[in-house]
Amino acid sequence: MARFGPTHALILLLCFLALGSGLFLAGTPLPTVFALLGGLGAIGAATLAAAGGGRRLIAVLAEAAVRGSAK
Repeated sequence: MARFGPTHALILLLCFLALGSGLFLAGTPLPTVFALLGGLGAIGAATLAAAGGGRRLIAVLAEAAVRGSAK
């Protein structure tokens, strides 16, 4: 089973940049682009943490999300 490495991170970074650029060029407002990419990043981080057995990391991410939405 392959681990998440620098090559995977680079591919994800390039995909995020391409998706964000494409959305912006299509006329999507910039705050919406940032919100969409932020949501996708959070989902990806939670998926990687769950697959890696990082229950503590998931708890920290959930706590940060709850505190961030309470403001």
